[in-house]
Amino acid sequence: MPDALPPGPPTKEQLKAALKAFKKRLRLTRLDEESKLSRRATTSGQGSAILAIMPPSQYPEAVWEELVKQGKLRKAGHGTYELAPE
Repeated sequence: MPDALPPGPPTKEQLKAALKAFKKRLRLTRLDEESKLSRRATTSGQGSAILAIMPPSQYPEAVWEELVKQGKLRKAGHGTYELAPE
């Protein structure tokens, strides 16, 4: 994971790594939500309703904005992003 990114527009490699990190965090967040037990003895077995998350903080805002421009992510409000429909 990069500690400090060079100034200027994000590179193709940075964008690819950031999108991969975003997808991984989204997947893990959904899995965490699905695995939680409710107060009842059995769970409903439903999938997670999580669509948007805060992006990983090791990448600057410019990376996320570029991914929005490219149509790979969408802003969901309050600093969260979601995957754009394919």
